[in-house]
Amino acid sequence: MVPMAAAVVLMSGDGLWAQDWPQWRGVNRDGHATGFTAPQAWPTNLTQQWQVKVGKGDASPILAGEKLYAFGRQEADEVVLCLDPASGKTIWEAKYPAGRVVTGASARHPGPRSTPVAAGGKVCTLGIGGVLSCFDAAKGGLLWRKQSTNDYLGASTRSDSAMSPLIVDGRCLVHVGGGTNGAVIAFELATGEPQWKWEGDAPASSSPVIMTVGGKRQLVTLAAKHLVGLDLANGRLLWQVPFEAAQGNNATPLAEGAMVYYAGQGKGLCAAKIEPQGEGFTATPVWTNSQAGGRFTTPVLREGRLYGYNNGFFCASSQTGETLWKDDVRRGQSAALLDAGSVILALTLNGEWTAFKPSDKVYSELARIKVASTETWAHPVVAGNRIFIKDNEMLTRWTLE
Repeated sequence: MVPMAAAVVLMSGDGLWAQDWPQWRGVNRDGHATGFTAPQAWPTNLTQQWQVKVGKGDASPILAGEKLYAFGRQEADEVVLCLDPASGKTIWEAKYPAGRVVTGASARHPGPRSTPVAAGGKVCTLGIGGVLSCFDAAKGGLLWRKQSTNDYLGASTRSDSAMSPLIVDGRCLVHVGGGTNGAVIAFELATGEPQWKWEGDAPASSSPVIMTVGGKRQLVTLAAKHLVGLDLANGRLLWQVPFEAAQGNNATPLAEGAMVYYAGQGKGLCAAKIEPQGEGFTATPVWTNSQAGGRFTTPVLREGRLYGYNNGFFCASSQTGETLWKDDVRRGQSAALLDAGSVILALTLNGEWTAFKPSDKVYSELARIKVASTETWAHPVVAGNRIFIKDNEMLTRWTLE
C-alpha cells in the first residue's frame, strides 16, 4: 500500500510547508495536526492575535505556503480572501454573485459550507450554489469556473453544496447534484477541462478521501445511498456498500489500510474492509456501533481507537467497534476533532475549545476554553501553537501561550 503521506505529495504538486493545512481536515484529510506542543499547564484562555470579518458560512479556512484562505458570504456575494496569517491583513480578494438563496430549515446557513483546497499554485472553492472556481493562489486571478448543468456534464446544480473539493494528480474532484441526479467529476486543474465523470449517486454532505488497496488508488466517499470506491484514474465504480443517512447528513470517511470507517445521521459508526477479488474488489461490512457515529462529526483515528462526538465525546475500538468510554456532557450538535499528538483537540458547536487525553479507559479533560460567541460549524486549523477559528462571520487567530 502507498502511504498516505506519499499520496499527499503527489496531490500537492509542490512542496508542503511543515505546518500547512491545505484542505478539509488537514494535509491527509484525516484530522491529524503536526507541530503542536501541549503546554504543561493549560491556561484558562487563549490569546487573541487578530480577528477579521470574512463573511457568513461554515467553510473552514485553510493554510498553504504561509497564506491563509477564507471563504464566506457577504450580502449577495461569495468572497474568497487570501490573508497574511501573521497580521490578518488582506493580500487579495475575489468575489462573485452567490447565485443562490438558501431557504427552509437551512436558511440560517446561507454561506458556503465547502472548505477550499490549495495545490499546485491554485486554490479551488465550491460555493453553496455549486459554483466551482479555480484561482491563482498568489494573486487571486480567476483561472476557470464551473457553474451550470452544462459545465457539470448534465448533473444538477440545484442542491446546496456541502462537499469539500479534492485536488489529486493534477485534477480537481467534486461531487455535485441533487435528488437522483448527481455526479463525481474530475476536472483538469490547469485548464478546467473534464477528465472523467461517475454518475451513480447524488452527494450527501460528505467529502471524499483517498485510499490504496491492491495497488489501486481509489476515491472513497459517502453518496446519498451508498459508500462508494471509484478508480482514481478514470472514475470507474470499484465497489459500493448500501448506506443512507437520515436527512443526507453524512460525515467524511476515514481510510486506513484496507479499512474504511464511516458515519451518518441515524446510522451510527460503521467499518468495512476493502479487498481485491479477481479483477475487481469486494467491500465487506465488519461492524456497526449504532450508539456512536454522529450527525455531522468525522472521528479521528489514533492507535486503534476512534475518537468522535455524538451528543458527547466518545472513544471506540477500530477493531470491534465497541464503545470504550462515553462522556455525556452535551456541547451542541457537533464537534470538529483533531489528533494533536499528546492530546485530542476539539472545537464544539457551542464555541468551546477543548483538550482531552487520548485514552481507552476514561474521558480525561485537560482544558475547556470559550473561543466564540456564535456557533462554530467550521473546522479549526492548527499550525504549531497558532489556532485559526471561523465562527458565524469572523475568522480569529488565537495562540496558546
